[in-house]
Amino acid sequence: MSNLGDTAVIFDLDGTLVDSEPNYYEAGRQVLAAYGVLDYSWSDHERFVGISTLETVAVWKDRYGLRASVEEILAAKNRLYLELARASTRAYPEMREFVELLASAGVPMAVASGSSPEAIAAVLAGTGLDAYLRTSVSADEVAHGKPAPDVFLEAARRLGAAPADCVVVEDAAPGAAAAHAAGMRCIAIPYVTAQAGGPEFATADLLVAGGQAEFTARTAHDWLVRTVPVA
Repeated sequence: MSNLGDTAVIFDLDGTLVDSEPNYYEAGRQVLAAYGVLDYSWSDHERFVGISTLETVAVWKDRYGLRASVEEILAAKNRLYLELARASTRAYPEMREFVELLASAGVPMAVASGSSPEAIAAVLAGTGLDAYLRTSVSADEVAHGKPAPDVFLEAARRLGAAPADCVVVEDAAPGAAAAHAAGMRCIAIPYVTAQAGGPEFATADLLVAGGQAEFTARTAHDWLVRTVPVA
């Protein structure tokens, strides 16, 4: 019997459930190098953590003066990323345990991500998390990506859950802002820990300022139990 009431949990994917940012960086570095941008660094990539791939590519085109269309660049980046993701994507061990704890309690769960539907499916299948996370929403399927609340609200709709009963698990500032805008509680685990003091993370209900290095499944689960809304 679950002691989490009507709680539903919506996970961001990249940098939250899985350590996919190195693959996104490498795909972006290779694509930009092919267009003559040879100095794209990890610190450059960090600025786009939590932003949808489409929005990232649109900024690249403007910032670097790329002649190719957004659609062409996006297709090249997605193709490279999928190759890398299928070959090697690691789920964070404590996050996997958290998912398993929630599954054992019968908590409805979904993934809401800025990645493409194909990338989400590839990563969940490659890590085995698709056994637990069968509902997913891509930013490609809604009108606006994070920090707009669209992906989280659509995930709640697909789960049949009220936004007030949903808890979002996020690693990026735009995602934390989107959760707040959706009227959902948020567990924030900053991927870029230097950003933990930012205003978006200040809206989180549980902030793990040290990121994945400090996150534990049991602490998050126990926090959920203690904070179940009173009917």
